[in-house]
Amino acid sequence: MAQFDRRNLVKAGLSLAMLGGAGAPRLLAKATFTRDPFTLGVASGDPWPDGFVIWTRLAPEPQTPDGGMPPHDVPVRWDIAEDPGFRKIVRTGSAVADATLAHSVHVEVDGLRSHRPYWYRFLVQGAGSSPVGTARTAPAAGASLDRLRLAMLGCQDFETGFFTAYAHVAREPDLDAVFHYGDYIYEMATRAEPSPRKHLGAETYTLDQYRRRYAQYKADPDLQAAHAAVAFIMSFDDHEIDDNWAGEFDKDGNPPPVFAARKAAALQAWYEHVPVRRAQRPGTGRAYRRFDYGTLARMHVLDTRSARSDQLCERPGIARGELDACVPVDRPGRTMLGAAQERWLDDGLANDARWNFIAQQVLFMPYDARKDGATTPVVGKDNGNGYPLARQRLVDGIARRGLTNVVIGSGDLHQNVVGSVPRDANDLDGPAIATEFLATSISSGGTGGARYAGETR
Repeated sequence: MAQFDRRNLVKAGLSLAMLGGAGAPRLLAKATFTRDPFTLGVASGDPWPDGFVIWTRLAPEPQTPDGGMPPHDVPVRWDIAEDPGFRKIVRTGSAVADATLAHSVHVEVDGLRSHRPYWYRFLVQGAGSSPVGTARTAPAAGASLDRLRLAMLGCQDFETGFFTAYAHVAREPDLDAVFHYGDYIYEMATRAEPSPRKHLGAETYTLDQYRRRYAQYKADPDLQAAHAAVAFIMSFDDHEIDDNWAGEFDKDGNPPPVFAARKAAALQAWYEHVPVRRAQRPGTGRAYRRFDYGTLARMHVLDTRSARSDQLCERPGIARGELDACVPVDRPGRTMLGAAQERWLDDGLANDARWNFIAQQVLFMPYDARKDGATTPVVGKDNGNGYPLARQRLVDGIARRGLTNVVIGSGDLHQNVVGSVPRDANDLDGPAIATEFLATSISSGGTGGARYAGETR
């Protein structure tokens, strides 16, 4: 593990926390570019019936501390058109590439027509135009739909594979949106074992380190192509900060104030590099939110990290076999969502949509991953298996409302899994309360097998 100075890390976190309220005057000055400032591409996200977010970050030298940008804000123009050639521009405006946010730009476009594609671009004086992106607005409230096409993906470890799957996403026709369940970056240092490509730098702890890691990932052409082709609905899981973090706790056993500084840096870098609204800006907003697709579906996007109780059994230095053998003894107060988000989800499930889609980060259903011939259950402690009482509260809420339309989307396991969520976790063959689709990774490694053995359930 990389070494870091706790005092400096805490001070850095305090500086980040105070940044938003500093009230410093904004200087809008021209920038002189000798290189393309749009090296990290463009992206769109969070589609609503009347618009979506468009994003870019000006970074002619993305691996330098300042991205090759001056220390002041830079004006940016944006256009929205009904055609890819921009012959019919329907919205245009000006925005600011904020120096305190790594010269990132988040524009919340509104006033558009529902359920149709639009094309967007950014323009900077002296640098020309960005690549062109496209996004589709959501259908109007109450609209009748025959289908909703979503891609679901995540877990894109740069070192363990290439982002070829994103090239396929970019070519996929008629996608309404992509749900990214998290692990957009991986925080660790370069591994010793052979790998097709390598992380730059040590494990990430500071804002500068996280910014450089995002810049390395976002320079990938397949990732850029996918972002330019379709709107993403973003969430984060653990590797955006630290493996298996939970609420105030990291996996290394650091004091909460030390981890809080690291988390503040990591989440600011996440916001700087993804197409989300100001309402999702860490420190002032919340990551969980919902999207309605006419009368067909309501999508509930969860945050299973920020208010989570610490994992049972996990502790610094625990061996894999010992962790697998540990049986967590749950307590009623433990949670994955926090009380406020649990209430929000329970209330939001009461609606008239044909489907309730719960989009979240980790496996929800009971799951035993023992291999052929093994007699000891192997269950994860970082997913629903490690929080059985919290899982049961959601199951009970679904049952209380008499819902038969709940579908859960998840990731994290680096494999494709489809299964039923039982009403009773002790009766896996009993009545189902929901169906879960767990999507495989973009590049992060799995078990190596084409499928699990028959005993896996």
